[in-house]
Amino acid sequence: MPTRLQSLLQPLNLAAVVTLLTVALSIQSEPGDPRLPAWLLLGAFTAVFLWIDTLDDRPRLCAVGYAFLAASALAVVWLAPRTGTSPVMLVILIAALAMDYPPRRVVPAALALNVALYLVLRASGHEAPLLVVVLYVGFQAFAALVAHYARSAERARDRLALVNADLLATRALLSDSARDAERLRVARELHDVAGHTLTAMNLNLRVLAADPAFAGHPQVALLQRLAGGLMGDIRGVVEALRDARGLDLETAMHALAAPLPDLRLQLSIDPQVQVTDAATAEALLRLVQEALTNSARHAGASRLHVAISESDGQLRVAIDDDGRVRKPLHEGNGLTGMRERILAAGGSLALATTPSGSLRIDARLPA
Repeated sequence: MPTRLQSLLQPLNLAAVVTLLTVALSIQSEPGDPRLPAWLLLGAFTAVFLWIDTLDDRPRLCAVGYAFLAASALAVVWLAPRTGTSPVMLVILIAALAMDYPPRRVVPAALALNVALYLVLRASGHEAPLLVVVLYVGFQAFAALVAHYARSAERARDRLALVNADLLATRALLSDSARDAERLRVARELHDVAGHTLTAMNLNLRVLAADPAFAGHPQVALLQRLAGGLMGDIRGVVEALRDARGLDLETAMHALAAPLPDLRLQLSIDPQVQVTDAATAEALLRLVQEALTNSARHAGASRLHVAISESDGQLRVAIDDDGRVRKPLHEGNGLTGMRERILAAGGSLALATTPSGSLRIDARLPA
């Protein structure tokens, strides 16, 4: 299912649409001609309410949309004051505001809307405007608190998922580092212990072969060849153990992308790339982590491509996505931290906007 459609079909939106349909049915009982304008405004309210939910990180458009929702809700109350259900639109509006804004901004907006509701009901000739306002303030408070705690729980869940991904990635690096240390220890033991013993054996066989009693003896020559071959095999094993070192960047980076189901990580690492330094691996992980966050939250991307290669003693990391930078490129806290981390590791970072409007990141680090 497309992301936008999935967002529109979330439970809060479905409940709001059903409630607004109930308001539309109740307007049928309103006498006079204002029914058609009220239905049109109600339809516009529904459309804009759903449209706001598709806006990702566009606060100005969201603010304009919410202003329209407030004006259209009060207009419907003015056109259909006697139905008793039209103020429900303000309950929906305040619940949506509580999902997107902190309480310090929602509370003043709710107070202003309820004062406006009272004035509209009073001007339209309603018999008990204050009673209606007090009644719906209770509904608004309940809806706003539910929305606020749902928003807080959702953000806490996202933070926990990111922390868990960070821990998984760090654990993967630590596990690889421990394996590398163990391989290095085994390689040193083989070289120091077995190599020393075989060297002593070769020397003794050489002395034995020089003894006139054993000179030209086929078994002595065979033992010399076997000892020499075993010495070469041990050298090969030691070199293989040393060359097998390298942290598993792929597993760690995929662990970072796991909490972002709407963003697919495409990772391309050249086979010759072997990162053995923990600090370099940490810088690479944090670079990709920040790129994942930017692509998911700010660019609306569904795919992030990361290519890591090595040339001239440097690691090159090229990152781009299929999203779109909606504002002029500006280094906020995330990108600034990314640049500082790469510079601290002895590398360089370049940011650019592609012709399609996405952000491209090129980083270089010492191999």
